[in-house]
Parts: sequence; structure tokens; C-alpha cells
Amino acid sequence: ASYTLGKSKVETLFKVILPNMKPAILTGLILSFAHTIGEFGVVLMVGGSIDGHTKVVSIAIYEAVEQLDYRLAHIYSIILVALSFFTLLILYILNKRFEVKV
Repeated sequence: ASYTLGKSKVETLFKVILPNMKPAILTGLILSFAHTIGEFGVVLMVGGSIDGHTKVVSIAIYEAVEQLDYRLAHIYSIILVALSFFTLLILYILNKRFEVKV
């Protein structure tokens, strides 16, 4: 509508389209992060765990369990759950902030 009322395509993009897309973009970014934070299978298939270079929390948990160090595995698991929880909490707060009321 703004384009047909005389605004340029760039103005329409930055003043109409992107502000309306902001909640969806934030949701997509946060959910992608929350999904990949606990990724296990792809990391093992693609790169594995290269000492000193690649180590994600899920691989650290797996290695701790393999070494029968359950205490360390529990600590890593609590960190992973807490990080995932706070990531989704931030998503919930942001969605409430940008909620569109009809």
C-alpha cells in the first residue's frame, strides 16, 4: 500500500515490511539456536569431536557418560537444559512484547 501511495521500494521495505517481519525473524533465529544447541547426530556424522577445535555440549555429555563420569555429565546436562530454557523464555518474552492485538 505504501508503494502505491508514492513511497519508494526501499522506504516500503524498511518502514513497512521489515518492522512487520521482526517478530517472525526473531522467532526463527531463536528457535534455530535452540534446536542446534543440543544437536548431536549431525555433529558426529559431519565432523565428530576434534579435540581443541569442535566440542558442543551434547558431545561433551556423551563423552562424559562413555568415561562413566556421571557427575560431569549431569553438570553438562543441567547447563544445557538451563541454556535451552532461558533461550525459550527470551523467545516467549519477545513474542509477548511484539504481540499483535486484533
